[in-house]
Amino acid sequence: MVNSSPPDKIVPMANTRQDRRTRDTAVENLRNYLHHRTTLTSLELLKLWKGLFYCMWMSDKPRTQQQLARDLAGLLDILPHEVVIPFLDAFWTTMAREWLGIDVLRMDKFLYLVRCYVRAGWRQFARRGWREEDEAQLEGYLQVLGNIPLNPGDGKIPNGMRYHVIDIYVDGLDMADEKREGKMPLERLLKPLRLIESESPTKSLRSRVQEALDDERLKVWNSGGEVGAQEQPAEEDEEWNGIND
Repeated sequence: MVNSSPPDKIVPMANTRQDRRTRDTAVENLRNYLHHRTTLTSLELLKLWKGLFYCMWMSDKPRTQQQLARDLAGLLDILPHEVVIPFLDAFWTTMAREWLGIDVLRMDKFLYLVRCYVRAGWRQFARRGWREEDEAQLEGYLQVLGNIPLNPGDGKIPNGMRYHVIDIYVDGLDMADEKREGKMPLERLLKPLRLIESESPTKSLRSRVQEALDDERLKVWNSGGEVGAQEQPAEEDEEWNGIND
């Protein structure tokens, strides 16, 4: 039977510390709920992400934090295709709103969550072979990135989030589309970075983008080649020590 509970009622672990079993059950309930929803309002998604943000906030122990971040990014994979971009928009809106309130002891796990979401966002299109039918949705996602985490001039967007997304942007593309069969519209995907490069009033941001755009992998991909498989470990093989709350 389809769960008809509103999103803020499916994340009971958002306000208190809970054991892993409780969190896993709540995430599974959320997956079941989202899998059947073809429409979600902006308000519903923002309420949902407020709960998920504090779920991540309360998670402790490095392995738990890492698994939860992956589980939350994995929600994109079960969403109806038409809900993916609104869901991503709500994620980035929430992260931009809450970023400056994240203390230093919790920052690592949110940096990892953002990394998981950068990869998962691109993965939605890579899995479908960067199809022409998805061009409008891809453009919608690029607009989300350009309007929120990579907005070149909005003073409400924390620079710390901008720097982090810039630093992991190419990694996210690399991990999301490892096969690269010549279908990745690379120059189009780099538009949000180039927008900061040309329009940001902050010199250090422009310099950071230039470093990202000088990544050797981009040159290889542009020439139709591939980076050796050993040069970029799969995300699952990466070591991340996390932090204890």
